[in-house]
Amino acid sequence: MSDLRKINIDGTEIEVDGAMTLIQACEEAGVEIPRFCYHERLSIAGNCRMCLVEVVGGPPKPAASCAMQVRDLRPGPEGQAPQVKTNSPMVKKAREGVMEFMLINHPLDCPICDQGGECDLQDQAMAYGVDFSRFREPKRAVDDLDLGPLVGTAMTRCISCTRCVRFTTEVAGITQMGQTGRGEDAEITSYLNETLQSNLQGNIIDLCPVGALTSKPYAFTARPWELTKTETIDVMDALGSNIRVDTKGREVMRILPRNHDGVNEEWISDKTRFVWDGLRRQRLDRPYVRVDGKLKPATWPEALAAAANAMKGKKVAGLIGDLVPVEAAFALKQLVEGLGGKVECRTDNARLPIGNRAGYAGTATIEDIDTAKFIQLIGTNPRDEAPVLNARIRKAWLNGAQIGLVGQPADLTYEYTHVGTDRAALESLLDKDYGAVKDAPSLVIVGQGALREADGLAVLAAAQKLAADTGSKLLVLHTASSRVGAMDIGAVTEGGMAAAIDGAEVIYNLGADEVEIDAGAFVIYQGSHGDRGAHRADVILPGAAYTEENGLFVNTEGRPQLAMRAAFAPGEAKENWAILRALSTEAGAKLGYDSLAQLRTSLVAEVPHLARIDEVAEKDGEPLTQDKLGNAGFLPAVKDFYLTNPIARASTLMAELSAGVKARATGKLAAE
Repeated sequence: MSDLRKINIDGTEIEVDGAMTLIQACEEAGVEIPRFCYHERLSIAGNCRMCLVEVVGGPPKPAASCAMQVRDLRPGPEGQAPQVKTNSPMVKKAREGVMEFMLINHPLDCPICDQGGECDLQDQAMAYGVDFSRFREPKRAVDDLDLGPLVGTAMTRCISCTRCVRFTTEVAGITQMGQTGRGEDAEITSYLNETLQSNLQGNIIDLCPVGALTSKPYAFTARPWELTKTETIDVMDALGSNIRVDTKGREVMRILPRNHDGVNEEWISDKTRFVWDGLRRQRLDRPYVRVDGKLKPATWPEALAAAANAMKGKKVAGLIGDLVPVEAAFALKQLVEGLGGKVECRTDNARLPIGNRAGYAGTATIEDIDTAKFIQLIGTNPRDEAPVLNARIRKAWLNGAQIGLVGQPADLTYEYTHVGTDRAALESLLDKDYGAVKDAPSLVIVGQGALREADGLAVLAAAQKLAADTGSKLLVLHTASSRVGAMDIGAVTEGGMAAAIDGAEVIYNLGADEVEIDAGAFVIYQGSHGDRGAHRADVILPGAAYTEENGLFVNTEGRPQLAMRAAFAPGEAKENWAILRALSTEAGAKLGYDSLAQLRTSLVAEVPHLARIDEVAEKDGEPLTQDKLGNAGFLPAVKDFYLTNPIARASTLMAELSAGVKARATGKLAAE
C-alpha cells in the first residue's frame, strides 16, 4: 500500500511515496543531488556525506538525503508540506567542505588515471568544490590489492565509498572484500589478500566513482573521448544483456553494460565484459578452399563457386550455431530448404518442442524473478549459464524467496533446498500437494542440461506440470543466444540434428563450433573464428562477429533485441546474411532480397512478433503430453564458463581465467 506524501523541494511541490529517500524524491523533482556512496541498486551506507541537503524547520544542520525518508519529515507550522532546499548557502558550504575533506588524501593522478574523463570525483569537484585547499599535510598512501587479472587497483585513490564491498557482498554473493581500520587508517581490502572469485566482479569497475578500481586489460589503451560508442546486445549467453561497445578505429577497446531493468538491470558478466580480445585473435579474414587435403586461401568468387558446385544436386543440411543472428539463420533456412534440404538449430540435442513457443521460450519473463516467493531450478546452474540472472535470483532470495534445486549441487551464492540429482527427484516434486504455494507468485526454471537426454521433452512436460500444479510461470533458461530466434523462424527438423544430417552429402555449418561432424560429408563452414568448425571444413567463408554486423537476437524469455554494428569485420570477411545471399545466386536458388531491410521485411511477414523490438510477445502453446521420465541424472549445460564459444576460446584472458578456476579446484591446502 503506497503512502503518498507532499514535499516541497526548492519551491516545487510534488507528491511521492513516503518510503522514498530524499535523494530519490529530489530525482523525481528533476533536481540533481551529488553522491559518491549512494547507488540505487545497493544498500544505503550514508558514508560520503556529499548528498547533504537543508531540511527547513529541522535541526540547524544539513541532512544526508540518501539516509532520510520523506515520511521522517515534519510538516510546517500550518500544516504545509515539509520543505527541502538543495541549493541554499548552508548546502553549498557543506558540499564544499565535504569535497575539501575528500581531496585531502586523494592523489593528483588525473593525467595518468584511467578514470580520467569519466570520473565522478573530477566532475563533482568541478561542480561543487572550491579552487583551493587549506591542507598542507602530506597525503597518506595505501598498498594496492591484487584482486586478480580483471580488476586493477590504485587504493591510494580510494575514497571509502564502499560500493565495491556492498556489490560483492549483496549482488555477487562473495565475501572477500571489506573495510578494516578506523579514521586515517581505514582502508578497503580483501580477506587474507585473496583474489576475487566471481564471474560478476568486473561490475565494481563501473561502480567505483574514482580511479581506485580500473579495468586491467583496458589499462592505458584509450581515453573515453577517443572512443566511438555503440549501443548493442551481448551474445555470450542467452540473457541478451544490453551493452555498449567502445571502439577506437577498427578495434573494440572495451565493453560496458547499459541499463535495462527487464533484462540485466545494469550488470554484465565478466565474459561479456572482457571477451573483446577474442574478437582480434584467430580470426578468419579470407575465404579458404580445401585442395588435395589442405586448406588454401581463395578469392570470394572461387570459394562461392566451390561451395555452390558442391551443393548442386546434392542432399544438403544446414546447422545453425549459437551466435547467429536471426537474419542469417532465416537466410540459411530459405537457401537450404530451397535446395530441398533440412536445417537444425538445436545442435546440442536439446529436446525443444517445434512450433510451441510456450514450450521452448517458457511463459515467464526475467522480471518475474523479482517478485517470486518460490523458485524451483531444474537441471540448471544459473551461476555459470547466466550469471546476471543468477544475481537476480539471489536478490529474490534476499527478499525472502525459497529456492529448490533438482540437479548437480553447486555454489549458487544463495541457500537452496537440494531435492536430488536425477529424474526420480523431479517426479517426487510432482506428487506433492501445493495448496499453500499457489497463492504466492512462483517460478520454475528449466536449464538446457535437463533437456539434452532422450527424455528431454518428458522433463519439459514434467516442469510444465509442476508449474501448473504450483500456479507458477515457467522460464526456459537457454545457453545459446541464437536459439529462441532460430526456433521462432522454424529452423528445426523433426527428429533433431541426427535426422537433419542423416544421409546429407553437404553440410552447411553456420558457426556451429560445438558439434563433431563425421567424415564423409562435404562441409561448408561460415563463421568468424578458426575454431573446430573451420578445421573440419572443405570450404571456409569468413563471416562477421556479433560486434561487426547489425542483427536481431531473441533472448531466453522471447524478447527480440537489435544488435548494432560497432566495428567492421577484418580483411575480406563479410556480413553473414550477405554471404548467403551471394551464394544463393551461385547455387541457382536465389533469395528474394538485396538488402538487410528487405530481408527483415520478409522475415517479419513470416514471423510478425519479431517486429516488436524489446517486447516479450505472447507465448502460446499447448502443454506437452506427460511421457515417462528416464533414469538419467541432470548434467550441467556449461562445463567451463569462460570457454563456451569460439570468441571466448580465442581470448587469452578467458583462457587465463579458465586455468585459474581449474587451479583453485585442484589446489592443495597448506596442511596437505
